[in-house]
Formats: sequence, C-alpha cells, structure tokens
Amino acid sequence: MEIDFFWNASLEELKRGYIQEKNSYTCLLCGEKIEKGIVYSYDNTLYEAERYMRIHIESTHQSVFDYLTGMDKKLTGLTDHQNQLLQLFYQGKSDKEVQQEMGIGSTSTIRHHRFALKEKERQAKVFLTMMELLKEKDEYAPAFIAPHKSAKMVDERYAITKEEQGKIINKFFTEGPNRSLKKFPPKEKQRLIVLREIAAQIESGRIYDEKELNQILNTIYGDHVMIRRYLVEYGFLGRKQDGSQYWLKK
Repeated sequence: MEIDFFWNASLEELKRGYIQEKNSYTCLLCGEKIEKGIVYSYDNTLYEAERYMRIHIESTHQSVFDYLTGMDKKLTGLTDHQNQLLQLFYQGKSDKEVQQEMGIGSTSTIRHHRFALKEKERQAKVFLTMMELLKEKDEYAPAFIAPHKSAKMVDERYAITKEEQGKIINKFFTEGPNRSLKKFPPKEKQRLIVLREIAAQIESGRIYDEKELNQILNTIYGDHVMIRRYLVEYGFLGRKQDGSQYWLKK
C-alpha cells in the first residue's frame, strides 16, 4: 500500500499519476511498479517503461482526474455537488449542457459555480504555500501517518504520529518476522493502526475468495471473521456483495 508515496508526491507527480525512482516508475494510484530498461507489450505494441506506465494509468484507472474525483470527499475537500460539476467540466461540457444535465438554475448559475471553484483553487494555493513555509520553521511538528486513500471516514482517529504507531504495533503484535495479533484493541485509534498493519499483509491487485482470505487472517488472529469485517468497515478491503471475493483497496 503506497500511501506515503501518494501524499508526499509533488503536484506535478500527482498530475501525471506516477513517480520516477532510480530503477522504476511507481503508480501513485495503486502502487504498481514498472521496471526501467524493460520493453513492455500492450495490445500488440511494444512500449518503453515510462510510456507503459501512462498506459497502465489509462487502462487501469481511466485517468488521474477520474481517480481523484472518486476519492472520499473528506480527502478531496469537495462536496458531492462540486465533484459532479468538476466531472462534467472535465468532460468538456458547456455551461448550458452542465445546467441541463444537473437540472439546476441557469447558465449564469453554472458560471457562478465555476467562479467559486476558481476561488477555492486560489485559497488552496495560498494555504499550500503557507504550509510549505511553516515546514521550515515548525521544529515541533509531529510526523503524522497519512490516512489510507480508501478511508471511509477521516476524523480524529487519524491523528496518529509515527511514534504512536510504533508503540501500538509493539504493544498488540508479537515479535518476530511472522507477527500475530495478541488481542484486538478496544480503542478506535489503536484499531486503525492494527488494521493498517494487517492490511499490509494482503497482496495488492489480487482477488481472494473467502477461504483464501480467512487463511491469511487466521494466521494473524483467531477471530478472522471479526478482522475481516473491520477491514471492510474501515475501507481497507473491498468485497462483492455476496462475500465471494475480496481485494485490497487502492
């Protein structure tokens, strides 16, 4: 789960959807790595690594814009109404078409919404600049753990520092390479850290049936049904409605 890569990426990296490392390109949307120096085949055509990464984003995520607008509004700061407007604007629709599709006001109403979004953009630039300047001065700022991108609710539970995370992991998990859970924590913040640690043991991009997932979770904690339920509830796992398939959310 490449959570920190996503939140630590620059604006330009986020716009293109991937970062460049020494020997590979990493997709910021799902963590997929494309090795440099290898020629990749797609649709009977050969591509070098960086071009193939862009194809991966298009084929898997449709676009960076679509992925971002699909994130929880607690992470984007957008209302459902603003999100829908942005999607229609991105599709190249005129103010009249947007007004007709959404069934609101008039074209002047849509222009007002465009202005409000531009104002939000200006405010975001100012705020980002202030936060960048603050980093240079605030020596007491704690190192917070970034929330996972599929989080269903971002609130005070996510105010977790790296130091807190380490202490909680050591408290609730056994030592050694194959750590198991001693007991399921009673507090919400502790649960979040524990579930995050368990989710890291689940392979990204793989579809599990219920039996396969239960086998993995059972090696970590005896009550695998409870762990599975909380992983879904906290947004770490996706599942089919009938419970026949599970996957790690990206």
